[in-house]
Amino acid sequence: MKLDQLVGERFKEKPSDCVIDSHALMIRGGYMKDMAKGLYSQYTPLKRICRKIETILREEMDGIGGQEVQFPVVLPASLWNESGRYESVGSELLRFTDRNGSKMLLGMTHEEAAVHLVRDYAKSYNNYPFMIYQIQTKFRDEARPRAGLIRVREFTMKDAYSFHTSQEDLERFYQVCYEAYNRIFARAGIPEVITVSSDSGMMGGNLAHEYMLLTPVGEDSIAICESCDYRANMEAAECIIENERDEKDEPLTKVHTPDIHTIEDICDFLHSALTKSCKAVVYQKNRTDDYVVVFIRGDLDVNETKLTNYLGEQIHPAVITSECGLNAGYIGPVGLTVAGDYTVVYDKSLCGTNNLSCGANEDEYHYTGLCMERDVPGAEYVDIAKITDGAICPKCGKKHISISRGIEVGNIFQLGTKYTKTMNMQYLDADGSSQYPIMGCYGIGIGRLAAAVCEAHHDEYGPVWPISIAPWQVHLCCLRADDTEAKACADKIYDELNRQHIEVIYDDRNVRPGVMFSDADLLGVPIRLVVSPRNMKESVVELSTRDKSVQEKIAVTDVIPAVEKLICHLKEQCGK
Repeated sequence: MKLDQLVGERFKEKPSDCVIDSHALMIRGGYMKDMAKGLYSQYTPLKRICRKIETILREEMDGIGGQEVQFPVVLPASLWNESGRYESVGSELLRFTDRNGSKMLLGMTHEEAAVHLVRDYAKSYNNYPFMIYQIQTKFRDEARPRAGLIRVREFTMKDAYSFHTSQEDLERFYQVCYEAYNRIFARAGIPEVITVSSDSGMMGGNLAHEYMLLTPVGEDSIAICESCDYRANMEAAECIIENERDEKDEPLTKVHTPDIHTIEDICDFLHSALTKSCKAVVYQKNRTDDYVVVFIRGDLDVNETKLTNYLGEQIHPAVITSECGLNAGYIGPVGLTVAGDYTVVYDKSLCGTNNLSCGANEDEYHYTGLCMERDVPGAEYVDIAKITDGAICPKCGKKHISISRGIEVGNIFQLGTKYTKTMNMQYLDADGSSQYPIMGCYGIGIGRLAAAVCEAHHDEYGPVWPISIAPWQVHLCCLRADDTEAKACADKIYDELNRQHIEVIYDDRNVRPGVMFSDADLLGVPIRLVVSPRNMKESVVELSTRDKSVQEKIAVTDVIPAVEKLICHLKEQCGK
């Protein structure tokens, strides 16, 4: 293809609304254009990249026995009512009513559709195991889409669903898919991706892993132990606390604390450490607006995912009204009364503690000397705190946890029978008894993976695409296209590259070299050929790679063999 025919513009200035490099470069380089918050149209370069990612995905999924299918984007609400998710999933699920009055939704994930597709087919144990997958558009009505393709509302995803007759068989295939995912990311050019234990979220299930690309601009926080192989998303990481108890219990004493509301202010006022305080964090359940009062040590934060899982319901920060009986800024666990139904949750960080400060449930008063065992008898403690830097590793027990940032580029879940039971999918086993199949789920976002590769491999001038997913393999530049000899040579090379089925973008515009090379950098094609009048005097062509690892002059007659050899070498670096 010739560059002067390529739809889309490339420009130098960084867009003001781009917070990460990959977003800015893909806008500047003519890869995509935003239509609305979290919605993007793709120009040809990005479409070609995504198509190559899809090819890798299909090859790897087919290679482990997957069968490609396709589900509708629009799904009937009745299907999600079967699983119970139509009501339980929050506002990120886009619901609407069609012209016939039927309740519908835009699919953000397709577990229900997968069960619907195969439950009439897979009624005998002889039909198992099997895996189906699709590459399909999905829609998630994100409240805060950001970072270009990293977090969008509409996206294309490869999602796969496996069905098994035993947990052992699911675990066997789970490992097969785990290894296939490692190959996928290596072939896409980011073998440095790591796996972390994760929360299964709205998918449900017993075990889940996320594939993370570690980067400071990532939106996920990951707990990593420096002494062992423990890695977990902060949402799933257990927070282990060593509580130190004072030898002597102080008496519970009410202290006047005028115009003090925050935990930091009260600790300053009392000249005590945050670790010797008990703070209250209040939420409400989405479905009923009932209050949830969480008590946790003052130096820690609530992990809302853990709290949601414990409650079994979605929550939101509370709006504390005068009628609810809560004294905002002065809430404590002693003598707490709340109007109406409410839930009180105590974090493990308070277990066995004494001599803490806390709210007295009275305006402008706090307690000192709180002893949980004495003053809050019968309290049950659960882990709902966020793990922190320097925390105790849940696996090896050393205080070597560090918190890193990462982009989630894939996930795998052991779903168990969550969907097959609720949707009444059964099969007859060898003894003629009815059983529920066990499911696994495996997802990779196409656009997010492309953006993650760009984030991992770029310089200040543009992306450095791996050849496995680059929009083209070769970028041919003809400097001084008005020079007859140079133009004829470049045209001949372009024709020969096409005859050899080598993907080439050809720039023969009459523009300054700086403009030409700037556009080439933004397109990030791995191999660059430069034909110029100066090179014609030596009958050579400049051959280089986008990452600058190769820079040499090749005789005109040897250009095609040299390019073919370099392509093979670059493919080997990507694992295929």
